[in-house]
Amino acid sequence: MHMLFRTVWHFLFVGPRGHRLGFGDVSRSRFRVWPTDLDLLRHMNNGKYLSVMDVARFDLIQRNGVVGLFRREGWYPVVVGQTISYRRSLNPWMRFWIESRILGFDEQAVYMEQRFVRPDAEGRPEVYARAIVRARILRRSGGVVPIDELLEKSGADPEELRVPEEVLAWGASTRLPSLRDDALSVWE
Repeated sequence: MHMLFRTVWHFLFVGPRGHRLGFGDVSRSRFRVWPTDLDLLRHMNNGKYLSVMDVARFDLIQRNGVVGLFRREGWYPVVVGQTISYRRSLNPWMRFWIESRILGFDEQAVYMEQRFVRPDAEGRPEVYARAIVRARILRRSGGVVPIDELLEKSGADPEELRVPEEVLAWGASTRLPSLRDDALSVWE
């Protein structure tokens, strides 16, 4: 299934029917591996994981009410960094869900964790892949929304959400220079 159709399906039919979530709550978005998700090895393509994560993040912000705030304020989220580790393959027609959770904030960004999950042989939730995402909130009129403004208008309590130190270290070590600074591609 093409990503646009998946996105529209979740936006119109899945998110509005899901229960309301708080900032620290885990969203569970259900999916299936379609033939259009496969690579030549007949398992879900590694790039498709990132695309499906977009849909699951949108489900999270729809269900925790932030999408309404973004519309009112003219804001939108953008991914500025992400890392993913794969444990097991997702094969054709498998059902899986993505668990998404906001970890917290640093001075510039929002951090989220997303997990691809399926039941194991005993029915327990087993992690197939895990990703950490760093996102910024931008204004449609231009510029970045300061985290303090995001927290104030959303009602999120930063004290309830703690980004693990190793995730903050990853965020700092993978940051690219600001748009105001040069970022020339020079290979040594």
